[in-house]
Amino acid sequence: MTLDHRQQHLKTLREGLSLLVAPIEFLVDLPGGIGRLVSDSLSSRQQLMEKNARLHSQNMLMQARSLKNADLESENRRLRELLGSSVKVADRVLIAEIYKVDLDPYKHLIRINKTTRHGVYIDQPLLDAYGIMGQVIETMPTYATVRLITDPGHSIPIQISRNGLRTIATGSGKINQIDLPYLPNNTDIQVGDLLVTSGLGGVYPPGYPVAHVTEIERAPELEFARIKAEPYAQLNRSREVLLVWSGDKIKQMKTRRAQQPEPQVKEHENTGP
Repeated sequence: MTLDHRQQHLKTLREGLSLLVAPIEFLVDLPGGIGRLVSDSLSSRQQLMEKNARLHSQNMLMQARSLKNADLESENRRLRELLGSSVKVADRVLIAEIYKVDLDPYKHLIRINKTTRHGVYIDQPLLDAYGIMGQVIETMPTYATVRLITDPGHSIPIQISRNGLRTIATGSGKINQIDLPYLPNNTDIQVGDLLVTSGLGGVYPPGYPVAHVTEIERAPELEFARIKAEPYAQLNRSREVLLVWSGDKIKQMKTRRAQQPEPQVKEHENTGP
């Protein structure tokens, strides 16, 4: 071994033996290497799956927040429009929110979250940022019910803004249509005419936009023309609405309050010792 170490006589033999042993060592280490490779691969795959799941959850959370922000932005825009329209209203107003809708062919009713505690009264007008929506028909401790102008049982006194002609508009049972059934064939009315509240009947203050004429049918055999109009109010889309107190109603409320007797304070005698 000393001579081999110094003079390298067995170097060629060792090299030959190493070539013979190398495949055996490779085969011996192969199961362990494959096991480590599979383990590393599975570990990496598990980590990737966990990371993907976390990213997916974060993405869903961000999307949900984005949707909420979009909804808040839309709500703020609607409120700005509503408040912008209230500036044009000469009467006292109160913002309410719709929380229930009942739109079947026989009744178009909604519920709002304002009650008599807020001064709501029967027949009070309701409108959105675009026009008249309807009137209050019921007040309860927790809500008020409103009949929309498209309800088949609803009628509203209107006038044609262009010429001042007055008539009655009735609900058609369709959410985007009211009818003018009482105008003769020779009436001066045109498609596109603006219909506003006339103020007659004591429910709706005058001058509020109601609808515009969309269709006129004049049949010689009929006494009255068939006239259809589309409401300006977004009856099936509005969420925030305005309750209106007219000048007369405000005066009545002030008079009623003034006539109420002031509460009497009972004085207690001082019966000291």
